[in-house]
Amino acid sequence: MLASLSFVLSLAAAAVAAPTSLVPRAGRTSAPSGCLAVGGSGKYTTVQAAVDALSASSTTAQCIYIAKGTYKEQVYIKALKSALIIYGETTDTSSYSANTVTITQSKSQDDSSTNDLTATLRAWTTNLKVYNINLVNTRGQGSQALAISANADKQGYYGCQFKGYQDTILAQTGAQVYAKSYIEGATDFIFGQQATAWFDGVDIGVLAASSGFITANGRDSSSNPSYYVINKSKIAAASGNTVSSGAYFLGRPWRNYARVVFQSTSMTNVINAAGWHIWNTGDERTDNVAFGEYGNSSDGSKGTRASFAKKLSAAVSISTVLGSDYTSWVDTTYLS
Repeated sequence: MLASLSFVLSLAAAAVAAPTSLVPRAGRTSAPSGCLAVGGSGKYTTVQAAVDALSASSTTAQCIYIAKGTYKEQVYIKALKSALIIYGETTDTSSYSANTVTITQSKSQDDSSTNDLTATLRAWTTNLKVYNINLVNTRGQGSQALAISANADKQGYYGCQFKGYQDTILAQTGAQVYAKSYIEGATDFIFGQQATAWFDGVDIGVLAASSGFITANGRDSSSNPSYYVINKSKIAAASGNTVSSGAYFLGRPWRNYARVVFQSTSMTNVINAAGWHIWNTGDERTDNVAFGEYGNSSDGSKGTRASFAKKLSAAVSISTVLGSDYTSWVDTTYLS
């Protein structure tokens, strides 16, 4: 995805050498001052080694810079007391299109006892920002296999790629943002139980499959805060994949209070005219769902939607999902 000229120009300033915030720029090809460096001429050869070297007790913001390359490992970030930023090398910070850093592995529930344990990145710390990293799980069809397990509050993923087949993104707890990123999968590939997650300007690529589901929200009661909103995004067949018209649904309810909205999003004809799907025949789970759409466009937005979904009269605001203080932790330069 190419950024608009105005957006690119806004990224032209050089980044300040401080780990506490990102000043967007056209490229990031060296480690900001104070960051632990992985790959290239850096001290650490694996991402996990740099993560393990972080202070678990310091309250001063920390950062890691990863040089270009493919890192075949699973990364676990335990709870820290400080904010953490992870930067990937790129010549264009504005989106995922020029990313050069990939972290990849293939764990699945064939060999792991929980969804979390399959994830390429297991993110369990608050106040986390990740920039321009590709997170990939190569397990493929047949088992739950996560690219990201996001299990804490105030996490932001900017210009990243998330690739898997089933259960690619686990947005599990806390407030989360995914912006100017790419998300790929086939079955329930944005899922979770309690997180409030805002997906902004993302490209969603669906894989070749006879049928598929983009979201599977697990909200289980009216008091559960979970809420997924996909805002100003695009849905289409993933590059190199042939997907039949109507093969995909925007979501199905993992639990019967599932809450998901797609708004101002372009949808190709891969999306079924019904839009939304029951969980399974005889176990529909639609009695209390809140599935909505507003202002969507293109062929996939047309048709008679499922009776348990609603056409909204207005867009959902980001503050409704993330809270009125979202600007205190979200990198708003990546929002549409």
